[in-house]
Amino acid sequence: MLALACAMAVAGCADDTPEAVDEGRGTHLAGVMLDPQLDEISGVAASRRHPNVLWMLDDGGNPERLFAVSTGGTRLATLRVEGVTKTDWEDMASFELDGRSYLLIADTGDNGGLRRSLQLHIVEEPSRIENARLRPAWSIAFRWPDGARDCEAVAVDAPNRRILLISKRRQPPELFSLPLHPRGTAMQTAQKLGNLAGVPQADATALRRNPQRARLDSQVTAADISPDGRTLAVMTYRWLLLYPRHANEEWGKTVARAPRFDPLPWLPQAEALAWSADGRHLYATGEFIPAPLYRITPD
Repeated sequence: MLALACAMAVAGCADDTPEAVDEGRGTHLAGVMLDPQLDEISGVAASRRHPNVLWMLDDGGNPERLFAVSTGGTRLATLRVEGVTKTDWEDMASFELDGRSYLLIADTGDNGGLRRSLQLHIVEEPSRIENARLRPAWSIAFRWPDGARDCEAVAVDAPNRRILLISKRRQPPELFSLPLHPRGTAMQTAQKLGNLAGVPQADATALRRNPQRARLDSQVTAADISPDGRTLAVMTYRWLLLYPRHANEEWGKTVARAPRFDPLPWLPQAEALAWSADGRHLYATGEFIPAPLYRITPD
């Protein structure tokens, strides 16, 4: 509570402009989200059309909607997504394809490991920030190759027209791929590319102190590819991992090398992570309210 009180005090001195945030390396509090509609944020993506705007979505049990939120944490608009059924939205991504800007919605959560198929919805990013209604430009139904699994981390490699997905509960986490714009509406099967190396695991002391929390710390909850395609950022409940990619390398080879990693700032339920549109920073927040919105500049 003390950490949150300090965060809110700092947020009161910030505004929604980039100049209000220190441009140096490290972690900075961009703002605190206080709007009760933002109390279950599970995915975030930086707008490719609107400066200083983040898109966010919330978890299952809420309406089919997206939020436009300033980089200072203020809700700017709420957009309903029509023509889809929301089961468990867990991540989102922004990308550009063929001269248009899109948002991907990942309905991939499966806490019970019971879903036979999952859905990804792609909507074109609106030209104006206002309350409105959207419909998918296309949707992708898919399944896993070898049985159900939970997935809360999805990223888009637009130049190669691929979607990356990372499993949550299995250790080591698994990396899968799907086509970004498959022909037709046939059910797709995700292709396994490999396992994520170097995800920090709880030591014996942490397991004795709080075994439930210690086991959660290594579970993957979000991911995003930098706009230049050179780095895959992965979030767990405790860690931020960065997997640098060699030129034109297959992602399975990238994640097979140990990443750079650092503990996340104070974020009790870390669920949302996105690169800024210019690729200089990462934004991170969690599924609770009030929630700090961090701006992280990697070393």
